[in-house]
Amino acid sequence: MLSEFEQKLEKYAEVILKVGLNLQPKQRLLIGGASSAYDGISFEAAPLVRIIARKAYQMGARLVDVVWGDEQLRLIRFQYGPKRSLKEYPKWRIDARLDISQAGDANLHISSPNPDLLNGVDPSLILKFQLPLHKQLKPLLNLVSQYALNWLIISTPNRAWGDKVFPDIPSHERIQKLWDMIFKICRITEEDPISAWQNHNKNLHKRCNYLNQKQYKTLKLTSPETNLTVGLPKDHIWHGGSVTSQSGIDFTPNLPTEEIFTIPHKDRVDGVVKTTRPVFYQGKVIEECSFKFSNGRIIEAQAKVSEDILIKIIDMDEGARRLGEIALVPHSSPISQTGLLFYNILIDENASNHIAIGQAFRNSLKNGKELTDEEFMAAGGNNSIIHLDLMIGSGEMNVDGILEDETVEPIIRNGDWAFDV
Repeated sequence: MLSEFEQKLEKYAEVILKVGLNLQPKQRLLIGGASSAYDGISFEAAPLVRIIARKAYQMGARLVDVVWGDEQLRLIRFQYGPKRSLKEYPKWRIDARLDISQAGDANLHISSPNPDLLNGVDPSLILKFQLPLHKQLKPLLNLVSQYALNWLIISTPNRAWGDKVFPDIPSHERIQKLWDMIFKICRITEEDPISAWQNHNKNLHKRCNYLNQKQYKTLKLTSPETNLTVGLPKDHIWHGGSVTSQSGIDFTPNLPTEEIFTIPHKDRVDGVVKTTRPVFYQGKVIEECSFKFSNGRIIEAQAKVSEDILIKIIDMDEGARRLGEIALVPHSSPISQTGLLFYNILIDENASNHIAIGQAFRNSLKNGKELTDEEFMAAGGNNSIIHLDLMIGSGEMNVDGILEDETVEPIIRNGDWAFDV
């Protein structure tokens, strides 16, 4: 007889395989692999990984393999490894995921962060490691962004993460509390989680269809501390919820997900904006960021905490000072309603409207995947080696859409949708 927790874990695995990945018979499944933030899957995720592997084989997978990792090894490398070697990265980790991606098989990444792991590490060392890694990952990330495969990112708790999110409850209760929150925001507590996700995806698609038909030329975002206009390129495309791989597999790449998003015009962003949640980059927290944009470019940037790191990030390349994404999330989203800061961008970005500096998604522009870098930028797309989400929404934010004839229409009022679908 399974315990209540074990039953939820089984349901979580089913949602991961049937809604997130939509794993197909005879596909291979790689759990883990190189990414911009993690080297592999935490050993603390092993119970869930084993359930996923069992269910994947029962669904007809021909091979399930796992790339394990240990974040402590990254800390040890920064502390004791030769600094001149930080540009090196194990090629086999990239090759493993590249092989899966090129073959159109399935890839699952499980995020299980320790938010304070790199607190004592010199930020310049982190950037020295991260910059060359981004460049090595570019061919892989291009395949991922073009949906050459069905892929998914989810989260599982660990003790350090539970301690960070719930410091005020007894220590022995924290990791279970975090599991409870993940089950809730991933709709595992619903009577039929798969149907709940199917309905949620349909609703997100309806909102995208509404905005795609409108083809607003500009978005206007206002709140007590934000007054920002974001131009949208011609033939921009809104996305949200499930997507379709090049081989025709419908999958939902992020669990949870509450956002709909599109591509801003890299040269048509003006005004001021302030973050409403902390920003996390490679174990570093950056708080109360303020930006001033002119003609699409950040011309002023400040932060109350870790301003030096923020400046280094936006100076990575020219594209790091421009926007690559604008995303809308209702303030009533399940993540926002928890009132928690999860210290995990996969979750926290789904609590708030957000923008991202850096690389734009090519599939958010009509025929964007077929364009050269030069053509993509000429159409308004942004290229960069980074993509960093910045949460800016609140219950006080309004968003308007401006049509070609200058008609202004409400999209969000006081943090929530102003149109029905």
